[in-house]
Amino acid sequence: MSLSSESSVPTVRTVTLSYSELKDSSIDLSAKIEQGFGPNGLGILTVKDVPGYSALRQNLLRLAPKLAGLPEELKRELEDSHSRYNFGWSHGKEKLESGKLDMLKGSYYANPLQDVPTSDSSEMQRYPWYCGSNIWPRNSLPELEGAFKALGKLMFEVGLMVAYHCDLYVSKGTKQHEMQNLENILLGSRCHKGRLLYYFPAQDTTTQNSDSISSWCGWHTDHGSLTGLTRAIFSRNSVEVPCPDPASGLYIRTRSGQVVKVVYGEDEIAYQIGETTAILSRGYLCATPHCVRAPHGEEARGLERSTFALFMQPDWDQKLTFPKEVTIHEHVPLSNGVLTFGEYTEKLLNIYYDTKP
Repeated sequence: MSLSSESSVPTVRTVTLSYSELKDSSIDLSAKIEQGFGPNGLGILTVKDVPGYSALRQNLLRLAPKLAGLPEELKRELEDSHSRYNFGWSHGKEKLESGKLDMLKGSYYANPLQDVPTSDSSEMQRYPWYCGSNIWPRNSLPELEGAFKALGKLMFEVGLMVAYHCDLYVSKGTKQHEMQNLENILLGSRCHKGRLLYYFPAQDTTTQNSDSISSWCGWHTDHGSLTGLTRAIFSRNSVEVPCPDPASGLYIRTRSGQVVKVVYGEDEIAYQIGETTAILSRGYLCATPHCVRAPHGEEARGLERSTFALFMQPDWDQKLTFPKEVTIHEHVPLSNGVLTFGEYTEKLLNIYYDTKP
């Protein structure tokens, strides 16, 4: 990682792997995995030179403003309150750090690998945020489905390669019988979730709030296993433009409490460790809090931002045993330290959403 000074917050370049070395299972990448994901890492690394990725990224992210610009009555048809808005269109449903509803961004959620993850009615009733079915705007924006699935599938396949090398690293530091294989858990899961994000253009970009580090997305730690993340595309009036404010972007809080700005190339896929992987690896792989800072200043007026995240997660019935080495969500009751991933998710949704399924 290289450091440079930007105001009082250092800028950090991610640890980067090439696609060619990542897909070669005979190469030991443990040193880089530890550097990015280990106890002293930032919980993030990036993969470069992924074949076909750049075009798929552009294809999907350019659809985000079109989706957000659909008439309100059409977007309401794409909402799913039963899943607590974890399928289809969501805007103004999730609470921010302040407790206020998030009106800054809209989201489109879908499972890019399975349109109908289960036909079991009891599972669909118990975990509707994972067991529900995808909702696609096949009449109003028919190209969204193919673009969403193509990018999500590619990022999932690369993420499995990352998981393979994570398992190799963890196996060196823990007893084999204590280790739960991340690659196999993700390969067997039915509840991976893609999130296409659109940040609405800010009309006032000179207020104190817009200058805050967490002004566009509040501080949080992903609760899944591995999050794939594209670099954002900025646009104004449907024309792609460079970001006018170098201080905007992704910020991470290290385990020592330092806040750093993280940068990576537009043709690289970033992967962040989630809380579930920290739990399963007994702390060998570390999740870190992060947020997004909005562009500030007159040139940021009317600027919109589009990006995509793929949340790679265990199956809803995967049991999680919370080790003492990993302290997460101390305010969440853990039922003797064992929950399924579905139960764990439900407890977190109760914090971030007012609505009940």
